[in-house]
Amino acid sequence: MNNQTYVNWSGHYLKLTWLPKKKIKNYSKVTSVHGVCFYNGYVLLVHVAERGFNFPGGHIEKGETPEEALHREAFEEGYVKGHINYIGAIEVSHEENPLFNADSKYPLIGYQMFYRMEIQECLPFLREHETISRIWVEPEEVPFVINDHEFAQLVLQAALCSKPSYL
Repeated sequence: MNNQTYVNWSGHYLKLTWLPKKKIKNYSKVTSVHGVCFYNGYVLLVHVAERGFNFPGGHIEKGETPEEALHREAFEEGYVKGHINYIGAIEVSHEENPLFNADSKYPLIGYQMFYRMEIQECLPFLREHETISRIWVEPEEVPFVINDHEFAQLVLQAALCSKPSYL
């Protein structure tokens, strides 16, 4: 699979590039963090209202590191806690996007950071936040369930090949 693709997100034409293990030093360019979360051989997918099933994740809040944001998002969306390690980033480029607005909250070139999580604690699902449900999926079934671009498969493969940090 190619490490680069184009997507149309609500009329915005964006170039996406998968960058395995690339360190992102400028967190102001990080638009979101996401986790491929494993539990007993299954992958956690969460259903966020209006977005369908995907890996848990979201935006970094003021004062958070990407790692802190992922722990918070995994708990809020999936009610899970665990050990994480960084696996890579998707570079999101608006350079060819005719609708790009320099005053928007998104940078011309931004990053979505991805982590692997080994779930240590799975709590009851309470629906207190934006997720409607969570499901546990065999890794090979993820591409048939997730509602996202083709890079979900690249991210999943990177997570499968990554060893948990605590081992």
